Amino acid sequence: MSHEALASEIAGCRICAAHLPHGVRPVTSFSPTARLLIIGQAPGSKVHETGIPWDDASGDRLREWTGLAKYQMYDPARVALVPMGFCYPGKASGGDKPPRPECAPQWHDRVLEMLPKDRLTLLVGTYAQAHYLPHARKLSMTERVRHFRDFLPHFLPLPHPAWRSAIWMKQNPWFEAEVLPELRECVRARVA
Repeated sequence: MSHEALASEIAGCRICAAHLPHGVRPVTSFSPTARLLIIGQAPGSKVHETGIPWDDASGDRLREWTGLAKYQMYDPARVALVPMGFCYPGKASGGDKPPRPECAPQWHDRVLEMLPKDRLTLLVGTYAQAHYLPHARKLSMTERVRHFRDFLPHFLPLPHPAWRSAIWMKQNPWFEAEVLPELRECVRARVA
């Protein structure tokens, strides 16, 4: 199956439609040449409206962290954008609801099989980290990010770049001093 055919199949997915208060709109982007994979949480309300992954303030912060220009991040030949849940799950108290649990088991293996084996996967937030780093579940998100080198060269855990991350970064100045320079170097090596 081609990546276009798989993307079309994902776009037509209705597996959890009954649980999506704002309707179905799977948002993802990938191709067989993308050596950088970003696995986030699920689209927010703005991304649900535009259909463009990370097209919000969190995406702006993530691009700043990674050093990616918009044209690079949105080039599926370079960067695959595959959230844990492909559709906006709706609001909950204090933020959005968690990604729908049906999505990753239904689609991730099929998408990841198409990507290069030497890719770097950025695990953005606790949902992606819990799924892809099960052996590190006992660690807090902060501990996983602080020990990011333990997961290289295949994975690099990051906090979610929501507005709350600014507070987290002030409490953890090592993130900007130690993690971001190495993150940018790893990204540059995959995307150049």
